[in-house]
Amino acid sequence: MSEKIIIFDTTLRDGEQAPGASLTSEQKTEVAYQLEKLGVDVIEAGFPVASPDDFNAVSIISRRIKNSAVCGLARCLGRDIDAAYNALKKAKHFRIHIFLATSKIHLKYKFKKAEDEIVSIAKRMTKMARNLCDDIEFSPEDATRTDRDFLFRVVEAAISKGARTINIPDTVGYSYPQEFSSIITGIFNNVSNINKAVISVHCHNDLGLAVANSLSAVLGGARQVHCTINGIGERAGNASLEEFVMALKTRKDVFGGFRTSINTKEIYRSSRLVSKLTGFVVPPNKAIVGRNAFRHEAGIHQDAILKKRTTYEIMDPKDIGLIKSELVLGKHSGRHALASRLKNLGFKLDKKRVEVVFKRFKDLADKKKEVFDDDLIALVEEETRQKRKVLEMVSVKVVTGTEIIPNATVKVKYKGKVYEFSSTGDGPVDACYRAIDKVIGRHAKLLTYKLDAITRGKDAQGMVSVEIKYGNRTASGKGSSTDILEASTKAYIDALNKII
Repeated sequence: MSEKIIIFDTTLRDGEQAPGASLTSEQKTEVAYQLEKLGVDVIEAGFPVASPDDFNAVSIISRRIKNSAVCGLARCLGRDIDAAYNALKKAKHFRIHIFLATSKIHLKYKFKKAEDEIVSIAKRMTKMARNLCDDIEFSPEDATRTDRDFLFRVVEAAISKGARTINIPDTVGYSYPQEFSSIITGIFNNVSNINKAVISVHCHNDLGLAVANSLSAVLGGARQVHCTINGIGERAGNASLEEFVMALKTRKDVFGGFRTSINTKEIYRSSRLVSKLTGFVVPPNKAIVGRNAFRHEAGIHQDAILKKRTTYEIMDPKDIGLIKSELVLGKHSGRHALASRLKNLGFKLDKKRVEVVFKRFKDLADKKKEVFDDDLIALVEEETRQKRKVLEMVSVKVVTGTEIIPNATVKVKYKGKVYEFSSTGDGPVDACYRAIDKVIGRHAKLLTYKLDAITRGKDAQGMVSVEIKYGNRTASGKGSSTDILEASTKAYIDALNKII
């Protein structure tokens, strides 16, 4: 049978300590509900002694969360432990997490205490906490920079006084996987009463190794892992819950003997909630939950994905709560991906027409970062409109400004020949239209002009719709481009083609 890895989520404590991530009691409660739905085993709800609002938040969460254990942090100080107990005492399941620095640099500059004093404090405060609560977790802060023999001594002392979980923090993200695993195995080999406690780890990401260190600790014998949603936390953050859990799930060849209680289908929703409430935007390249994690633009990748998803995806996006992968159409995309998207949009185009649209798609993709479905619809519609064109735009150049009269130079192909004319106008669009009128030797009256953004973003395509009148005839036209003047010119020419 597989062994369970306890997921201890500290998004509401260490995660909230990230500068700028402060949450109100109501927001912390909302996150706690989602963490319970996600299936985390322990929710570290806050540091009760830190502020009245933090105490209040822990108290509220303690009363409302039923399935997960609720935990509060405390220094090895009597008032901290009392505050944690009073905030947690109404919880169905609760834990007090106490910590005490043990590294030489902390002892010298922060505590100014000898090792024997630290051991004495650890014993006394663990005993005090244990008298208030059955479930005590003890952390020797900065454990990875602590002298190994002293670390073993402190851990043994805390267990002797009732600590049921010993958490080994890589407080400043200093360690690396092989070293961290050796620390865990060293504890098992040198702490006589280790069989009475669960070994936990708390890894920071200062060197980008938090998840790697957590995974190596599990292989070394740790059975609880501290983590946060989106990896938020002090400085560079903590081990990311979604990365750690999905690594276990994905690499069954290595971690097949382990399981968690996490409902992975709630991962994406949890990520977006924490991002929204903290204001911390998830980077697009963030593993598992980043916007680009299951999106593909390169043509070679897209072609392979369409044939077999697992060629370039090691996880199923549905496992984290997404509907499917996404083929992003951009300048690196190929014909296969474009043809597939056009088919999904309902267009039935033969290879020749796909090739025409593909060339226009590539031109558009060079102008903007991403081509959306509405862009494609506009391209196909424009290609269809221009199949029987007499008049075709070649180029347009406009000189305009707040203190000069707009002047447009338009080059068009008319009945197989290229013409170039210039004209001024009341505005840049009017100047373009007057120049075109010179080419065809006739003047049409503009009845309506409408501009809409087809897609989102600064590089969005604009769709211009016009209605013109020439004699007794009226015609409408459309044109699209990332350049408004180009779109306006195309729309006017489209309408003229129908009249001509």
